[in-house]
Amino acid sequence: MKKITVLLADDHSVVREGLQALLQAADDIQVVGQAETGVEAVELAERLRPDVVVMDIAMPLLNGMEATRQIREKVPEARVLILSAYGNPSCIEQVLSLGATGYLIKKASIHILAHAIREVYKGTPFFDPSIDVALIRTPAKTEVHERMGEVRGAVLTSRETEVLRLIVNGLLNKQIAAELGISAKTSEKHRYSLMEKLNIHDTAGLTQYAIAAGLAEPHSR
Repeated sequence: MKKITVLLADDHSVVREGLQALLQAADDIQVVGQAETGVEAVELAERLRPDVVVMDIAMPLLNGMEATRQIREKVPEARVLILSAYGNPSCIEQVLSLGATGYLIKKASIHILAHAIREVYKGTPFFDPSIDVALIRTPAKTEVHERMGEVRGAVLTSRETEVLRLIVNGLLNKQIAAELGISAKTSEKHRYSLMEKLNIHDTAGLTQYAIAAGLAEPHSR
C-alpha cells in the first residue's frame, strides 16, 4: 500500500517532532521531512515532492501564505494543509486562494489531522470542525497572488508581511535590515508603509493586527 508522504512545516521543533511521532501511528502516512522556515518548506517540497505539506502560517523568513503559493506553483501535485493557531476568516480565504486545500486549527486532535491529510491528498477540501465554512469566501487567485494581506482596505506585500512578523518579535529597523539582508533605510520604508496602509501608527497596534490576522505569533522568531 502506498503511503501518503507528508512534509511538516512549523517554526517550533516541539510541534514538528510531536506531530511526526503521533502520525507514525498511521499505517498509511509517512513523514518524509520537516521545515523550520517558509524558505526551507519550499526548498524541501521541491526536493522531496511530498503528497501533502502541513503548513503553519506564522513562519520565519517566508510566511506560510507565500510559501503555500510558491509550493503550489513549483510542486503543483503537492497539496497544502494549513495547521494554524488562528481561524480568522480573511486569513483562511487568502490561503485557500493561494492554493491550500484544507485548514485546521492547532487544537485539533491527531485523528482529525490524519483524516484531513487523507482528504486533502485526494483533493477534497477539509476544514476544522470549529470553522464556519459558510463565512469563508474565496477571492480570485489572480487577485490574491498580488495581495499578501488585507485589512481596512489595505494591501500588504509579502515583504511587508515579513517585516510585520519581525516587528511583532520586537526587532528594530537595523535588526530587521540585518535579518532580511536589506538596508536600514529600506527597512524603515517598509515599516512606514505598513503603518500608512493599515492606519496603525504604533508597534502595539501592529502586533495586535498581525496576531489577530494570523500573520504572526509573538516570539515566533
